[in-house]
Amino acid sequence: VQLQAFGGGLVQAGGSLRLSCAASGSIFSINDMGWYRQAPGKERELVATITSGGSTNYADSVKGRFTISRDNNKNTVYLHMNSLKPEDTAFYYCNADTVVVVGGSFNHLDSWGQGTLVTVSS
Repeated sequence: VQLQAFGGGLVQAGGSLRLSCAASGSIFSINDMGWYRQAPGKERELVATITSGGSTNYADSVKGRFTISRDNNKNTVYLHMNSLKPEDTAFYYCNADTVVVVGGSFNHLDSWGQGTLVTVSS
């Protein structure tokens, strides 16, 4: 299973960006998908998650500014980021709880995409 993230870049404070992340490979199904971020010198933190049914969860720091969504037909998760602040600068990583079939058995894989850098200038 591979996750590929797109959409990072440089934006001014107050601006918007949309990140996307597509999962590919021999996937039976995907449960939760999410976005995490890691700023220089800091630990990776949760940004937002979304279940297969569309229930969402957000870090307090992004509530009201970021929106997570997904397209189950495309195995893709999105992160719409509005009103960006310099403190949002970080590498953003997508994550998916994927279900694969191996030897006739279902197995869960905790899959991660490569980071995409978001830089917000003041």
